[in-house]
Amino acid sequence: MPHIPLDENLPGITGLLNFRQDTALPIRQLTQILLRGESTLSEGERELIATVTSFGNQCKFCTAAHTAAADALLGEHETAEMVKHDPENAPVSHKMKQLLEVARRVQADARTVSPELVAKAREAGATDMELHDTVLIAALFCLYNKYVDGLASVTPTEPAFYDRLANILKNNGYLPSPNRYASLNETK
Repeated sequence: MPHIPLDENLPGITGLLNFRQDTALPIRQLTQILLRGESTLSEGERELIATVTSFGNQCKFCTAAHTAAADALLGEHETAEMVKHDPENAPVSHKMKQLLEVARRVQADARTVSPELVAKAREAGATDMELHDTVLIAALFCLYNKYVDGLASVTPTEPAFYDRLANILKNNGYLPSPNRYASLNETK
C-alpha cells in the first residue's frame, strides 16, 4: 500500500509523476533525452542500462518495466535477462558489457568507477559521451528506484501489464501526452 494517496490505476513511477506534475515534467524530459534522444547507443542498449541499475537496486517495478521496454526495443527476450543474470555471456558487444559494468558500479557505489574501468570501456570503443550518459542513466535510475520504493508505489505482478507499458514507452517515449496511459490497465 502506497505511503501517500496515489491513483491506483497508475502503478509504479507513473502514479508518483501524476501526484506531483510540476516535478514530473523535468523528470520526464531528462528521461526522454537520455533514453530516446540522439545517441550512439541504441534505445535498447540504454534501456539495458536502466534495467541492470534497477535490478541491482532490487526495484521490482522499474526492473520489470525496463526489462520489458528493452525486450520490445530489441525484439527478443533473451538479452535483458542475460545482462541481469549472466552478463559475461550476454549477447551484447564488448563495449556494451563494459558500459553495463560501469552502470553496475554506479548503482552499487559510484566511487568504484575507477580509471581502470573507464580505460577498459574506452579500449572497447566507448566514447566520452557514452560514458557520461551511462553514468547519468544509472544515477538517474537509482533516484527513480528509490522514489518508487521509498513511497511504496503499487507494483503489478502480471507480465501483461509491463508488456503494455513497454509498448507505450517504445512508441511514445517518456514525455507526457493526453491519455498517455489510457490502455495501461486494459485486460487482454
